[in-house]
Amino acid sequence: MFSLKRKTLQEALFDQFNNLLMLVICFATLYPIWYVLVNSFNDGNDAMRGGIYWWPRMFSIDSYTAVFANDGIMMAMGVTVAKTFVGTVIHVLFTAMVAYAFSRRELIGRKVYMMIGTITLFFSGGLIPTFLLIRDLGMLDSFWVYIIPAMFSFFDLIIFVSFFREIPDALEEAAKIDGANDFKIFYQIILPVSMPVVATIALFHGVYQWNDYFTGMIYINNTDLQPIQTYLYRVVAQSSSNQIAAAATGDLARTVSSQSIKLATMVVTTVPIVLVYPFMQKYFVKGFMIGSVKG
Repeated sequence: MFSLKRKTLQEALFDQFNNLLMLVICFATLYPIWYVLVNSFNDGNDAMRGGIYWWPRMFSIDSYTAVFANDGIMMAMGVTVAKTFVGTVIHVLFTAMVAYAFSRRELIGRKVYMMIGTITLFFSGGLIPTFLLIRDLGMLDSFWVYIIPAMFSFFDLIIFVSFFREIPDALEEAAKIDGANDFKIFYQIILPVSMPVVATIALFHGVYQWNDYFTGMIYINNTDLQPIQTYLYRVVAQSSSNQIAAAATGDLARTVSSQSIKLATMVVTTVPIVLVYPFMQKYFVKGFMIGSVKG
């Protein structure tokens, strides 16, 4: 028989305090999201009166209708989807290839390369040299400014290398006996058995690509190439929301406001990447732990 140890009063109070603290933190984290969601589904002009905290007072989807009717938002969403997909695929493949080479102990100069790469984790050239480099490479106002500079990450390489080193050497030796070269081994053996860490890095970089507004703000002047996050920045910080609201006609003009347009745009730009997390969570946890801790 197992005896259950009764908690002391101090332990019980400590547990209750922790539970209360976690509830407060969760509320402080989730309520702003709920507030934005509720007000985005309320009549825009009515919401300007305030007092909406838990449920819409006058339910309306007119703000979303105005957002989706705006060609600029739809163009920006398309750019974001394209750069997130293309950028993530290229980043994962390129970083994995470099990491596979780094994981081979026979690589000449491996320690020197690791030292140089580690330095880049703490020091960078700065914004102005980077801008001059991007300009000289001809990537200003180009879709590839989102892809090429983000092709490689040394932090992600470290996670890949830790995972690759745990793969049994017998797999590669058997493939070499069958006549497979390094590229065939990498694409047909290493990548298929590394899906947990591949999914982890894909999630890391996919979220970065989706949320990145700074690249579009600094390197893109062509509005047709700006991503949705840069568009959201301009909606919130500048007068774009007023222009969208002013462009609404008919009944929409009476039920939307610049504030409701801002809130609806925030929801539209956030929901897609939030919906991805539940499907990637199990791969994320498994891949991060296996790729980082050798057990």
